[in-house]
Amino acid sequence: MAEDNISADVAADLDGGREAAGGRRRSRALMLAAGGATLLFVGGGVYGSGVLDGVLGVGSEETAGEEAAAGEAPATVTFYELPDLVVSLNTNERKSTFLKARVTLELADSAGVAVVEQVMPRIIDYCQVYLRELRPDDLRGSAGTLRLREELRRRVAMAIAPARLRDVLFVELLVQ
Repeated sequence: MAEDNISADVAADLDGGREAAGGRRRSRALMLAAGGATLLFVGGGVYGSGVLDGVLGVGSEETAGEEAAAGEAPATVTFYELPDLVVSLNTNERKSTFLKARVTLELADSAGVAVVEQVMPRIIDYCQVYLRELRPDDLRGSAGTLRLREELRRRVAMAIAPARLRDVLFVELLVQ
């Protein structure tokens, strides 16, 4: 009987040892996970702040372009305002929804103005055909406006092909 008590005590000690070893494993895993999360958080903060840009070479092309532009005379930029674009948006309802857009083109130089005036009917057509196929949901939020800007930029640049278009600027964008 004494032997049974001793073997029971030894078995309890062994089980307690296993639980303690399991607890150590869990605490090590927890410490590793917390350390990894901290490292990821700090690394993301350092990367996002731009401290490592010079070391990693990130943005070196942009920086080189800015440095070159700083040494040169400022580039001439020409703005050309398109006539108001008013279109009915594509809705599957009886109620009509209209979009009114006042757009200004940012051209690389003043020579582009002559090209824009020469192909104005084509620019208006490209823009209106695209705008009429939009749904009101396509224009929601800043992402919708950004997609609209990129698509209009692509279409206008295609229409004025030899001239360079820098950007499409919205003066007014109204959905009613």
